[in-house]
Amino acid sequence: MPLPPAIPPGVPWTSPHGPDGFDVAAGARGVLEGNWREGDYRGRHYAFSVPSPRSYPWQWYWDSCFHAIVRSRYDPGRARAELLTLLAAMREDGFIGHTVLWGRPLDLQRAVRYNIASRADLMTSTIQPPIIAWAWARARGDPGADAAARAGLERHHAWLDAHRDLDGDGLLWLIQPDESGMDASPKFDHVWGRRSQGRVLFPALIHANRRRGFDARRIAAAGGPVVCEVLTNTIWSLSEQALGRPSRTPALLDRLWDESAGRFFDDVRGAVRPLPGPRRPVTWDTLAPLALSDLPDAIADRLIEEVLLAPRFADGVPLPAVALDDPTHSSRETWWGRHRHWRGPSWVNSLWLVSLGLRRRGRGDLADALAARLTPVVAREGFREYYEARTGAGMGAHDFGWSTLLWDLVDPVPPAFGPA
Repeated sequence: MPLPPAIPPGVPWTSPHGPDGFDVAAGARGVLEGNWREGDYRGRHYAFSVPSPRSYPWQWYWDSCFHAIVRSRYDPGRARAELLTLLAAMREDGFIGHTVLWGRPLDLQRAVRYNIASRADLMTSTIQPPIIAWAWARARGDPGADAAARAGLERHHAWLDAHRDLDGDGLLWLIQPDESGMDASPKFDHVWGRRSQGRVLFPALIHANRRRGFDARRIAAAGGPVVCEVLTNTIWSLSEQALGRPSRTPALLDRLWDESAGRFFDDVRGAVRPLPGPRRPVTWDTLAPLALSDLPDAIADRLIEEVLLAPRFADGVPLPAVALDDPTHSSRETWWGRHRHWRGPSWVNSLWLVSLGLRRRGRGDLADALAARLTPVVAREGFREYYEARTGAGMGAHDFGWSTLLWDLVDPVPPAFGPA
């Protein structure tokens, strides 16, 4: 199958400049600096970039990790400060929430749909993909060599092991769709049904989980739903390896890889409408394990040839959240007045994760071509939250922090520590 169109003539892939003089590096720095927030709150110092000034006024867990990876290219001190700010919010037991509410508490309107035990809380009571240890390795170096980070990261991982590894095989389980970072992905529709993220009854799911203390074991014992999810556990394996611990990839392969289908599928318990893996929507996260250095080559080759290069993904602005020909793919931005993300449009962080695996496997040509297709879209639309998968029209928030990963797509640099 042919590669996507090559980089425009005269624009080498190593250049931080896109077509028509678009300076990717300057644009990325402008977004991150414009989104920087620093101060003191409840006796703790914070320093981080908000994902977007208007739409996302606090610190989001995995957003900050992506910000730090990009920022480390030009300001390693602030990259370290952003990651330390996440650790500063951590509870004594090692828990770090999805969103840290630096500066001011939730207003009443948001409190209904945020995963909080109380409006007085500093952070939400649910997780996001646990990427911080791996982000530290890429941005700053060996996490074990930094005393300020090591103890906190180890305590954080101990909490995740104790509270989210429900089967003792080293994999984590989620209690809500938004814990995956892919809030309203159609792959969760059969799991939570009318209580899926962004639907009218989503607050009822939050309320039910709040009554159980957002405790995964209690929720699972009560019938769930709970999900052992592909992207979350890909990132978990990366982070565990960054701390020098045994890889979780063998367990991920054993539980989530379907050899006959050639795809990764979530393991689901307590689904509202149980659905076999091959009948579920075709979503981008089946490609996420390409980022794992210990993914078997045979599986990586199948994912590249049968999924990434298939027209259902290859024909879109890279990388569509849902296959273009999947019945659930939608460019619609809101339902019932609420945004429902990850139901079709393309996201920069997805492409970045997949591109890491392509380069590691000697497919830099493909990674370059995909970056070249995305660059003129960002040049035209700006650093938006996501992009319509066929036209590239900018969607969602403006000046979106993790879309600055485009800089690393067009001008990749090796990580400070760990596999390239």
